[in-house]
Amino acid sequence: MKTKSILHFILRLIPAIILLQTLFYKFSAAPESVYIFETLGLEPYGRIGLGIAELIIAILILVPKTTWLGALMGVGIMGGAIASHLFKLGIVVQNDGGTLFILAVVTLLACMALVWLNKNKIPF
Repeated sequence: MKTKSILHFILRLIPAIILLQTLFYKFSAAPESVYIFETLGLEPYGRIGLGIAELIIAILILVPKTTWLGALMGVGIMGGAIASHLFKLGIVVQNDGGTLFILAVVTLLACMALVWLNKNKIPF
């Protein structure tokens, strides 16, 4: 593998792993996840709906032909997550030390990089 392909592969893995890892908490109705979505006024439909959207986004990011689409969607979802933290939830949620916020920022940055790297594949 060339250095560019390794970087591209790592940039695809990072958001996909983060998005897939958080699905357990959303789909199992973990207390932290329920708290977040109750605070946002989106429990339970927002939690489940965003979980399904994040699963689709992770799969799209992992498939090379659809990475650009998953990354664009990831930018949107993570932009919303970061805005929720900044304006409603706070950076630290239930004493998590800001972990969820940091994961959202890392995912957003990786998705933005993927959009940039795949800009020639975007049909508009």
